[in-house]
Amino acid sequence: MGKQSRARVLPKSKAQAVGTMIRTSPRKLNLVAQSIRGLKVEAALNSLAFSPKRVASVVKKVLTSAIANAENNHDLDVDDLIVAEASVGKNLVMKRFHPRARGRGAPIMKPFAQITIVVEEAREVEEDAKKSKGKAKKTARKPAAKAQKEAA
Repeated sequence: MGKQSRARVLPKSKAQAVGTMIRTSPRKLNLVAQSIRGLKVEAALNSLAFSPKRVASVVKKVLTSAIANAENNHDLDVDDLIVAEASVGKNLVMKRFHPRARGRGAPIMKPFAQITIVVEEAREVEEDAKKSKGKAKKTARKPAAKAQKEAA
C-alpha cells in the first residue's frame, strides 16, 4: 500500500528531467539552456562539455538524466533524441547581509534556479512535419487548379 503514481503528463515520444536548487541566477542559466535548445542530444552534450560556463556541467548532468529516463523508462531510441524544451525558472533566494559604514547593512541576494529539460524522439517530429507540409501543399494546389479551370 503506497502512494498512487501520477498520470503521465508528457506524450509517449517525450521524456524529461528536472534539476532543482542550482546555485546560479536564472538569467545565467538561461544562457546555457539557449545554447542547447533544438539540438540533437549528442551535439548538446558536446556543446556543454566544452562550454566555458560554470553551470554547464550541472546542465549536462540534467541532460544525461533526461536521456537515461527516455531510454530506461520510456523505451525511446537514444540516437534519435533532440532537446525539445529547456526551460529555466526561479527557485529560492538566500538573503545575506554585508556590513556597511555607520552600522548599516546592505542586502546580498544569492539566487537559486531550476531547469527542466524535455527530450523528444526526432523521428516522430519529422513525420509530423512531413504530414503537415503535405496537407499545406494539397490545400495550396486546390485553389490554383480551380483558378485555372475558371480561366479556361
